[in-house]
Amino acid sequence: FLLAALRLAGAALLSPGSCAFEDSACGYEWDYAHLPWALHGEGHYISVDTSYEGEKAVLSSPELYSEEWSCVRLIYQIATTSEASPDPARLNLYLRQEGESFDRLLWSAEEPSDSWLIASLDLTNSTKKYKIVLEGEMRQDKSASIAVFEIKITPGYCIECDFEENHLCGFVNRWNPNVNWFVGGGNIRNSQSILPKDHTLNSELGHYMYVDSVYVKHFQEVAQLISPKTTVPMSGCLSFYYQLKQESSIVFTVYLRDTSGFYEEIWKTDSALSADWALAEVDFSAPYPMEVIFEVAFNSAKGGYVALDDISFSPVYCSNQTGMRPPFNPAEAGCNFEEDLCNFYQDHKDDPGWSRVKVKRNVYRAGDHTTGFGYYLLANTKFTSQPGYLGRLYGPTLPGNLQFCLRFYYALYGFFKMSGTLAVYIFEENHVVQEKIWSVLDSPKGVWTQAEISFKKPMPCKVVFVSWCKSFWDCGLVALDDISFSLGSCQAADLLLTNPGECTFEKDECVFTQKKRGRGSWHRRRGPTPTSYTGPKGDHTTGVGYYMYIEASNMVYGQRAYLVSRSLRGSGKQCLTFFYHMYGAGTGLLSVYLKKEGDDEEIPLWRRTGEQSISWLRGLIEYESDRNYQIIFEAIRGVSMRSDTAIDDILFQAGPCLEVEEIQFSSGYPDNLNEIEY
Repeated sequence: FLLAALRLAGAALLSPGSCAFEDSACGYEWDYAHLPWALHGEGHYISVDTSYEGEKAVLSSPELYSEEWSCVRLIYQIATTSEASPDPARLNLYLRQEGESFDRLLWSAEEPSDSWLIASLDLTNSTKKYKIVLEGEMRQDKSASIAVFEIKITPGYCIECDFEENHLCGFVNRWNPNVNWFVGGGNIRNSQSILPKDHTLNSELGHYMYVDSVYVKHFQEVAQLISPKTTVPMSGCLSFYYQLKQESSIVFTVYLRDTSGFYEEIWKTDSALSADWALAEVDFSAPYPMEVIFEVAFNSAKGGYVALDDISFSPVYCSNQTGMRPPFNPAEAGCNFEEDLCNFYQDHKDDPGWSRVKVKRNVYRAGDHTTGFGYYLLANTKFTSQPGYLGRLYGPTLPGNLQFCLRFYYALYGFFKMSGTLAVYIFEENHVVQEKIWSVLDSPKGVWTQAEISFKKPMPCKVVFVSWCKSFWDCGLVALDDISFSLGSCQAADLLLTNPGECTFEKDECVFTQKKRGRGSWHRRRGPTPTSYTGPKGDHTTGVGYYMYIEASNMVYGQRAYLVSRSLRGSGKQCLTFFYHMYGAGTGLLSVYLKKEGDDEEIPLWRRTGEQSISWLRGLIEYESDRNYQIIFEAIRGVSMRSDTAIDDILFQAGPCLEVEEIQFSSGYPDNLNEIEY
């Protein structure tokens, strides 16, 4: 009876969205259009396997709401009997937010295991209602099964732990043959130096973590306790309680470790003894995914012990008197040059090597990268009386000891000698030395090409863009646009989960399908199109990636090609951004339609007719739908084979567009076509 009462009390304590799957699914519902989930009350789990034909099973939580930061812990297992499947089963966890047409992928796993595993995911505070959606993808593995034992949503941060639950909040000990972190307390007497009471409950029934030197065999034996990896940027105060009994030297250190394995020490014990629980506080910043590592190093078996309890986190720095600056915002360091130079500036010793210019809608001259008809920077000899030029563009000061990813777009026109055309230097303010970290290697293509560079400097520094040309006859044009910084390495940034409503066509056609495939349909391509004087030379995303286009030479005049999105959730105002390329004397039509579920008619949202520009131009559409809908891109082949039409970088965003495109429907050429403005 007491056990039953305890279970009922435990069930009553479960927060909304949490479920142990003991006798019900706690309001979680599966999608009947897909595979069924089976509830195993006696084993306290819910599972899906390949006994039914189907691709996936979907489980969604009841509607949830939390203005506080919360942590989702998922205890799961993926089991398989096959050795190594080329397409293994996978478990995905999505966030479905109110007003969004797309579910956001927060986490994914496909590693099979012999026992349960734990995943910890931070959910930032939001005023929107949301659902947690679990998706089990069976894929090609015919012997796979996926089980979920518990979902627990608790207020607070995943990095916090009082060690009172058996999953230890996802903290793991890195196994060592001689010294390891163990769970102490709860009346377990398994160590010579065990503590009488924990810190959380101040009781012998409470739990804590400890590491003991009794089994040390070698000099400098190390035990590591590793936190779950942070999944969203966070900064503030990390605090914990510890006890340390030292008979010979013990080193107790706290590190941050990033995804590339780089360690940064953030705290170390300074006292030799703390007979009672002592509080440690340390300022902590994890702008990109990090683990916190509690490490104890012993020198002998008579070293003593360290105990740890009640790790907590606050988004406010430990002491406001420490003079901590607010966290660095990388968005403020970049620039698209639409309004001005932002926080960039030029050296007055140089002639104006870089000029901010704008090219009006133009068939013959490429516009900027941001929109196709905005501003960018140009380095050339037009504005100097010198035989050559030197342009140095200095960026804002970046704080030291942070990993950065710098991305920018450049285009080169008409150079004969490439040395010095464009290079990037790092300028450390306490040194006069500039270190070159990148320079142009390829030949001029006249295409906006993306460059990305990862760097980390111990001291504050600036990025300097240098374009240099000695002789007038060798000089061409160097264009620069859309400089951006993000925290973490570029490789780590690429691993971060992309915006769910974004499609760059780099891997596939994303949420789009074709009404019918054939020579006269949309094609995914990289590089220039086969016909001269029509189509793009490269894609908009990187200059060397993929885009979708119609090949006019395979079609007849007036033939149509349709690219249709899958059904999207209807929810208030939405903003659709995309880039289109309509260059060629015979260019036809490009239209965008909205088709609501249950309706036969397609509502026209946007249209362009005829040749527009040699550049990629940005299209913006604001629309709304009260029910599920599809977006359709329709291209119509024009009067000649010079009518290749292309699209790239489609982005769906919730809410109204922040900018407005003046003309949604236009036919023929813009009035000011082919004017050049500096």
